Amino acid sequence: MAPPTSPRADLAPAAAPSFEDDAAGLGRGRAAAFVAPALVLVAVFLVFPALWTLYLGTTDYRLTGIAASEPRFVGTDNYRTVLGDGDFHRSLWLTLQFVLGSAVIGQTVLGFSIAWVMRDRSGPVRRLVEGLVLLAWILPSSVIAFLWIALLDRDGGTLNAVLGTPGTAWLLDHPMACVVVFNVWRGTAFSMMLYGAALGNVPPSHLETARLAGASTWQTLRDAVFPRIRGHLLTSLLLVSLWTFNDFTPFLITAGGPDGRSEIMSVYVYRTALGDGRLGFGAAISLIMILINLVIALLCLRALRDRGRARTAEPGGAEPGGAEPGAARGAAA
Repeated sequence: MAPPTSPRADLAPAAAPSFEDDAAGLGRGRAAAFVAPALVLVAVFLVFPALWTLYLGTTDYRLTGIAASEPRFVGTDNYRTVLGDGDFHRSLWLTLQFVLGSAVIGQTVLGFSIAWVMRDRSGPVRRLVEGLVLLAWILPSSVIAFLWIALLDRDGGTLNAVLGTPGTAWLLDHPMACVVVFNVWRGTAFSMMLYGAALGNVPPSHLETARLAGASTWQTLRDAVFPRIRGHLLTSLLLVSLWTFNDFTPFLITAGGPDGRSEIMSVYVYRTALGDGRLGFGAAISLIMILINLVIALLCLRALRDRGRARTAEPGGAEPGGAEPGAARGAAA
């Protein structure tokens, strides 16, 4: 009987690949060199301004005067003053109206409605509608503001000429309504494109099953469409809400007037920090805005996380409340 042979070297366990043996063959040094420019840009344009704003919020820094050259540390005085300021409360309430009316109701509903109506259309009608919606999105804000001022002008405005209401001062009588409608018209394109792509992921068989089961449009949307695109809905709502909350474009139309009736928080910060020269006070307001944005983002991210857990819990990873049975149940109801 032949003596046992020693294990072959080629059958020995291979050593774990080191970090240097990456797929691209860059190694630590070159990978760090590629990432470094992006990190520098993030530090210069995001991290440093955030830290500088945090510092300014604890001082009485001003644009002019002694406080401009020798600012004093005031701790949390600015934040206490902001939270007790009636102008801040008014601007926060107007901003919530602006976000709810423009982003949550306006852009989300209108964007989805256009995407839903146009999902099966083709030809010149679809291209015309999509082109008009995209045109409102890609035009410069200054151009859009000029067009809307011309539309809503009291004396020679196009809207008054069409409605036969000469002399109606829309921007003075209904400033927030004008700002909300303006932003809906301007920002619907993003939601439309996102929902259009999302609806492309809904299997046609689900919609056909709902139609054969006699489901209404609302039942089809509720039971066959929304469960499939819930992630897209939350993503669009998060992005549009954050953009709207920080939007400064309404200043080009109303400048926050009349008498502060359209002074949303971004305009309030601008007037306080640059108009009144109180940079420290304006920085405190900006930090509060950042915290509100963080709360909005965390709420949406939590909803997305809960959705992912619900999908994992479903047998086979199916969407919660399966689409086809749901449509049939809705029709039967």
